[in-house]
Amino acid sequence: MSTIATQFGIKEALTQLGIQEINEGTSTGINNFSSGEILESFSPVDGALIAKVTTTSAADYEKVMQAATEAFKVFRLIPAPKRGEIVRQFGEKLRQNKEALGKLVSYEMGKSLQEGYGEVQEMIDICDFAVGLSRQLHGLTMHSERPNHRMYEQYHPLGVVGIISAFNFPVAVWSWNAALALVCGDVCVWKPSEKTPLCGIACQNILAQVLQENKLPEGISCLITGDYTMGELMTNDGRIPLISATGSTRMGKIVAQTVAARLGKSLLELGGNNAIIVTPDADIKMTVIGAVFGAVGTAGQRCTSTRRLIIHENIYDKVAAALVAAYQQLRIGNPLDENNHVGPLIDADAVEKYNKALERAVAEGGKILVNGDVFSGEDYESGCYVKPAIVEAENSFEIVQCETFAPILYLLKYSGTVENAIAIQNNVVQGLSSAIMTNNLREAELFLSTAGSDCGIANVNIGTSGAEIGGAFGGEKETGGGRESGSDAWKVYMRRQTNTINYGSTLPLAQGIKFDL
Repeated sequence: MSTIATQFGIKEALTQLGIQEINEGTSTGINNFSSGEILESFSPVDGALIAKVTTTSAADYEKVMQAATEAFKVFRLIPAPKRGEIVRQFGEKLRQNKEALGKLVSYEMGKSLQEGYGEVQEMIDICDFAVGLSRQLHGLTMHSERPNHRMYEQYHPLGVVGIISAFNFPVAVWSWNAALALVCGDVCVWKPSEKTPLCGIACQNILAQVLQENKLPEGISCLITGDYTMGELMTNDGRIPLISATGSTRMGKIVAQTVAARLGKSLLELGGNNAIIVTPDADIKMTVIGAVFGAVGTAGQRCTSTRRLIIHENIYDKVAAALVAAYQQLRIGNPLDENNHVGPLIDADAVEKYNKALERAVAEGGKILVNGDVFSGEDYESGCYVKPAIVEAENSFEIVQCETFAPILYLLKYSGTVENAIAIQNNVVQGLSSAIMTNNLREAELFLSTAGSDCGIANVNIGTSGAEIGGAFGGEKETGGGRESGSDAWKVYMRRQTNTINYGSTLPLAQGIKFDL
């Protein structure tokens, strides 16, 4: 293993998570159906090869689907609170493996170690949420217009839930889906990103232990590994009534059309182009903290990352100067070292997109306030470390209208009232997360009103990143309209059924219709 991997105990973490055949191929855990090509997982931290993974072939996929569909026949009959107990045990296993899994997330994906631990904590939190939910899968009782009739609705499991997740949150987003789907009585087939396959294998191994200990079918949770072709098999498969896909808007449009063509359901969590509005009544210190974390956290590779800062002209220079000063304090380097703020981008392709975005911003008339750069040398040998940049821009710039998965923050100026700032914020095709920094109650309430933010998430005096699992997570417009995690997001994993019971001795018809024989 590399020096960094050895120094920070990555091999020990992998061994604890059931991934032992380093550099020689690894098993996918309990669902050991993989017989396809070899996929190599490299760390963006130091460029080192972590392990080789045997991918899932088309024939393997069919075995997985057979196992999942058979497991559903068993699992759906288990009472929901008992299913909740399985998820509770999974949460306990995550607590036991938090340090090891957090290290793997940090090393394979490149986010800071604290963010890696935080991601595993999100998994634990959604398990706790789902356990309580398992006793609250409620329907409604309604009064019938017919005498001696009772009418109500209930929810049933859908079946096999297909989960396609992205590299930036390689474990948490799967758990948002899996924990809820499991308490709802569904079974899961998961395709993690081909950029972070080991995180997927580790999670599968942990959940597999719980299933084995409870003598439950292995097909309740299945893992498939590979590139987009595995996703295509899932989206075209009529045996999967729901596809939950997280990724780019381009990918989401393909998934949506494919699933809709077979009249399936899709839950889409796609791109974001998130903004913070900064009004003259904002607390500047809070603004800087929220904006910097939102822009550089996970090296700008969150769907909720802050891309745009919309600042009133009266305080623009003051805010810009404070941001530039804060960026000078950022420490960029090995994310496993908790002294560093910013780790690497995921791969060389992401670095290229970062460079092209900055070039394009300048070509369109942008002014660089904090220069971007790609680091080189012994401490940055993966070639994936970049310097967070700040650019003065206009919302109309084509590059500003796009989502670039990199730490580039665009500063936009507005004049007049907060309505003007809201119009700028909403004038993009994405609609995930938004925020306003203000101590003015009227501005805050307007931002949250029907005439305010058009995003799925709207915050006051906090940034765009860092959603809690208790609230439904998702966005509007080209973000896809899906909702995951908290609130009543569980309903998407179930089918609704309306029931009417006649306990009388006659058969009256609805709407007063008479049909006498």
